[in-house]
Parts: sequence; structure tokens; C-alpha cells
Amino acid sequence: MTTGHGSGHGPLAGVRVVELAGIGPGPFAAMLLADLGADVVRVDRPGGPSLAVDPARDLTNRNKRSVVVDLKAPDGPARVLDLAARADVLIEGNRPGVAERLGVGPEDCHARNPRLVYGRMTGWGQQGPLAHRAGHDIAYIALTGTLGMIGAPDTPPPAPANLLGDYAGGSLYLVVGVLAALHHARVTGTGQVVDAAIVDGTAHLSTMIHGMLAAGGWRDRRAANLLDGGCPYYGTYETADGGYMAVGALEPQFYDAFTDLLGLGDFHDARKDWTRWGELREAVAARFKARTRDEWTALFEGSDACVAPVLSLREAPHHPHLAARGTFTDHGGITQPAPAPRFSATPTAVRSGPARPGADTAEVARDWDLPGLVNDRARPPVNDLPQQGDRPGPAHPPRKA
Repeated sequence: MTTGHGSGHGPLAGVRVVELAGIGPGPFAAMLLADLGADVVRVDRPGGPSLAVDPARDLTNRNKRSVVVDLKAPDGPARVLDLAARADVLIEGNRPGVAERLGVGPEDCHARNPRLVYGRMTGWGQQGPLAHRAGHDIAYIALTGTLGMIGAPDTPPPAPANLLGDYAGGSLYLVVGVLAALHHARVTGTGQVVDAAIVDGTAHLSTMIHGMLAAGGWRDRRAANLLDGGCPYYGTYETADGGYMAVGALEPQFYDAFTDLLGLGDFHDARKDWTRWGELREAVAARFKARTRDEWTALFEGSDACVAPVLSLREAPHHPHLAARGTFTDHGGITQPAPAPRFSATPTAVRSGPARPGADTAEVARDWDLPGLVNDRARPPVNDLPQQGDRPGPAHPPRKA
């Protein structure tokens, strides 16, 4: 069992995780494990990440601790292997082969700890023609067909932030894989490598759509289907003040409530009549443009019409439902999403703010019984060093594998 900072709350209390510092989906996956109670030690590089994010506000490093190790120093790999020997899980997000060249790949780690779950987070995966190519979220989701599903048919597909690829197809699948492999390791005593590729996870997210496509219930083009904006009662509409309302009135009873509240009862029979969808869309759009977002929100309040206002990031925490549930929380002066999901017996919480690079070296050395971490403590971080050997320095944006 761990002690100190990393112990205590959440269903993963007592699980030790080593995170080799990276960007994007790796840190988010490690944050999720930390939110669930794991003792996550982030191994930062001298110089820190090249992304211009204030470490004090990098929320993906909350609930973690940090040590600094120079993996290019002669004793650097040994420090990481010492941590791996005491860990349950290690997560890394380098391009294929980089961890092996640095001396901290799966074979080296399993030689020290056969039970270790070694999680690998990449965009293209460990094998395949593109495995060693650079990339980012938008390229990964483009090849899987998911980006091509989004947006209006007469405009280029929009960039959906990096939520779909990095975090849904990447981080969440890495966490699922790590937890499944951890269960296997505890049953059998044998660890393994988890190859989490964003292309694999994002493709997997579209399983239902592929089934509908095979059954003839989905057209392979944008805004032509029930759930992609092609349906006039599943989409978004602009209001008089430039806001937007989201509509998801799919089932008959919800559709009837929706059209009644809009004053469009004449369109009850248009729900399944595709020939009237254009007319219905125009009527709905005209109605929504007649009032403000707040007025429509008040009108639909308490109904089962499945209509909601489209809120901004700053507005969302103040919505009465989210506020009542505590979906967002304040910690260290920063409003942020609270850990999810929720547990009846092992509740989770934001226990600490973002870990500062190297700030927890002495504490980790004590808790993990690794005095060498303190004796060989890396030089203080500076912000003008490259992030890692095969990635560009701060003059260029870092590339994800």
C-alpha cells in the first residue's frame, strides 16, 4: 500500500503508476487514474514540456506527484527502472522504439518487474506503415472515417477540438486497457504491454455506425442521417441573440412535445416523412430565431422535449443541474471538471493541484523507498531544452506519435 500524498481515496487507492511525461492523451489518462485514487508519479524531463502551458494550471497533472529524471544521463534509465520495479503500471507516449532506445522499454521494465502493466499511448500504434510518422488528433480521426461524419455537407469537416481522438479514442481506451491488464496481472502474476492507438480506439467508437451502415440505415455522407445533423429534430438552431439551442427529440413522444412547444403541431406527421424534413427544418429554424436562448430555455424548462441551451465553457459550471451535482469543482482557485464517474463506497476528489516538475522528489523517494531519487536529483527545470530526443524543441510544436 502506498502512503502519503498518493494514498487514501478512490477505488484505485494503493495502485502505483509511473507516467513518463508526454503531451495530450498520455497525461490525461494518467490524470484519470490519479482521479480514481492511484498514486501517480510523473517523471518529468529537465526543461519540462515544450507546450506553453503554465504548470500551475495544467489540470491534467492534478492529483499526481512529479520527479525530474534526465533519461539521457548515464544513470537516468536506472532511476526510471527503479520506479518501475515498485509500480503496478507504467504509461509512456513516445514514438515506437524510443523508450527501448532510452533503456526503459517493456523488456527492460519487465526484467525488473514481471507483473508490470506497460501502457503505450500513440496515435498510429506500435506497428503499421504509419507507426513512426508524426501526427495529431485531427489526422488520426481523419483516417478512421469519424472526422468525415461531422459537419455540414457543403463545408469542410470542422476540427472537433481534440476530444474525439486524443481523449475518447486515446486516453479512455488506454485506461480501459490498463485496468483490464492490471486485473489479469493480479490474477496471474504476469504483466503485459497495452498498445493503445488513437486510430484503433476512435474506429472502435464508431462500431454502432458501422452496423447501421451495413444494415442500410446509415448513408456514408455527412448530414444525411438521424444523428449527424441530417434530421431536423436532432441538431442545433440559432436564437435571436446569437445563441444556440440543441435539439434531440428523437422518440415520438419527445418529438410531439417539441413541436407542440414550438407551436408547430401541424408537423406531427413529418417525423418519419423525409419529404417534409426540409420544410420542417425551415419552420423550426424560424421559430428559434424569434426568441433569445434564455427565453427558449425557460419555455422548454420542465418538459420532455429534449431541448437544451448550448453553453460555453465558462457558463457550464453555473447551470443549476451541473451545480447541484457538483459536476465542476473549485480547487486552488481554478474551476475544473470533478473526477468522474462516481463511486458509492470509494468516493473520489481533486486532492491536489497540478504537480510542479520535480517538486515531489523527496516525498516520492520516501514513500517508494528510493533514496537514489534524492541523491541523484536532476538539475532544476529550465524552459529552453528539447522535450525528448526525436521530437522538436520549443521552436516547433511537439509532435505526437
